[in-house]
Amino acid sequence: MTTENKLSGMELLRALCLEFGPTGCEHNVAALIEAQLKGVCEVKRDRMDNVLAHLPGSGPRIMLSAHMDEVGMMITSIDDKGYLRFTNVGGIDTRVLCGRRVQVGTAEHRIPGVIGAKAIHLQSAEARTKSTLVNELYIDIGADSREEAEKYVDIGDFATFDTGFGLYGQDDRQMRGKAIDDRLGCAVMIEVLRALAEEGGERSYDLWCAFSVREEIGKSGARVAAYGIDPEFAIVLETTAVGDIPGASPAARVAEIEGGGVISLVDRSTIYDTALVNFAMECGRAGNIPCQLKRYVSGGNDAGHIHKTGDGVRCLAISAPTRYLHSGNCVTAAANYDHIRDLVLAMLNRWDELN
Repeated sequence: MTTENKLSGMELLRALCLEFGPTGCEHNVAALIEAQLKGVCEVKRDRMDNVLAHLPGSGPRIMLSAHMDEVGMMITSIDDKGYLRFTNVGGIDTRVLCGRRVQVGTAEHRIPGVIGAKAIHLQSAEARTKSTLVNELYIDIGADSREEAEKYVDIGDFATFDTGFGLYGQDDRQMRGKAIDDRLGCAVMIEVLRALAEEGGERSYDLWCAFSVREEIGKSGARVAAYGIDPEFAIVLETTAVGDIPGASPAARVAEIEGGGVISLVDRSTIYDTALVNFAMECGRAGNIPCQLKRYVSGGNDAGHIHKTGDGVRCLAISAPTRYLHSGNCVTAAANYDHIRDLVLAMLNRWDELN
């Protein structure tokens, strides 16, 4: 890939978000990342298909981590009329599924489809008051028989949301798209690696970036990557669900969508390193880079496995505050991309100051 083919900023994030990459089918995303890092640093894959990028240095080993996979669906059966039954891969609220456009197939070949459910006039009064279960949904690919559907789709194929990527709101302040969780983290790592490689010089740390697989179904990719890298420190770049909507109490809002990267203190799987939390907040203040503390205990990310690796890893999580997570249109402030990238670079440039 020539310099002219390299993407940055919103165009890089757009390309990553639009790639087909449900858990277990991250191949296209991995290939795009490798192409974008060609000539920047050493890049390899491990046995799990994590993409590992390395910028050598002489100090402590630091691991940046962001996952490549997105939530999706797996086809479990095809009925006589050609409708596809499926199960969710990752945590998806079934209330966001009916009527959604999807892409169905594999990394190499996909076709469009629409998620459907029993028509409302055929539902009982009681059923209309409840969420539709995933086993009551199906994907319509326009086939009228099992034989026709099987020409295009096999059991075990995957599906993802088929939505675009774009900016909207006043001055294009917000961005929307599928797979912002966690292609935003992947894009940030690509840009961090490029910036550091361009600076050159001796680094007082040894940097590894893990673009991990399988986060949405158990975080096994990051666990294997961390064992291979054996870091002393790790910074996990993620997204976090926020509730900054009307009617939510201040404590339940988690964070503000335009407040910059969200620094976690604790979640359902990790207690984060206090010195790293304080260092991140200080780097943000000193560099006038918006960042904020997460004010709710919820969720988890790859740090849940990374921090337990080897003799233990000091971990930090920086997340993009995101509305409508795990849906066809995740939403975050466009500026968060730059804020998180700048915060990571500021921390790395001042790493010698960390106590």
